[in-house]
Amino acid sequence: MARKKTNKDRIMEHPVTYEAYAEMPDDGQRYEVLDGELELMSPSPSTVHQVIGSSLHLLVQSCASEYFILTAPLDVILSRTNVVQPDLIMIHRSRSDIVTMRGVEGAPDLVVEVLSPWSHKRDRQCKLNIYARHGVPEYWIVDPAAQTLERFELTSEQRYELRDLFENDDRVTSDKLPCVSFPVSGLFKDELVRRLLELN
Repeated sequence: MARKKTNKDRIMEHPVTYEAYAEMPDDGQRYEVLDGELELMSPSPSTVHQVIGSSLHLLVQSCASEYFILTAPLDVILSRTNVVQPDLIMIHRSRSDIVTMRGVEGAPDLVVEVLSPWSHKRDRQCKLNIYARHGVPEYWIVDPAAQTLERFELTSEQRYELRDLFENDDRVTSDKLPCVSFPVSGLFKDELVRRLLELN
């Protein structure tokens, strides 16, 4: 969801904190703070990104009685120098105290990123490492081009291991989220998504 950073995007002194980020005037842009660097997000998600995100939100509704299911744009404040806006998060209702007026203050139970052409390195390396360091138990990466969902689990060494690669008609399941069960193909079956992916 983020584009490559340029010097123009580095508009604040480092390290940038949540407090400085929160005081920024609204300029119509979206930003994240990654390890103390302010990063400008892409102007808007692609149509494919939006439709897949909406489909995912519907497919995890089986968890709605147990989890809060929230979508971007929403600040997830992992620390003073890491403020992210994942595409979808789930938080167990027993942990509702981390949901505040500012956003989500702490590690969600699940974080999901839908890849965009310009976000591969960011989501697979930078944000993967940040989510692991801050104790997010499970991380999914949805790849529209490959039509896959990768499920990472946090190990006792505070790093992610790829537990599952779901493709075709594989059913997405999770040991940590037993309420989850849907075919990964359901994310990509929308006629609009199929048509747009064929154009790429």
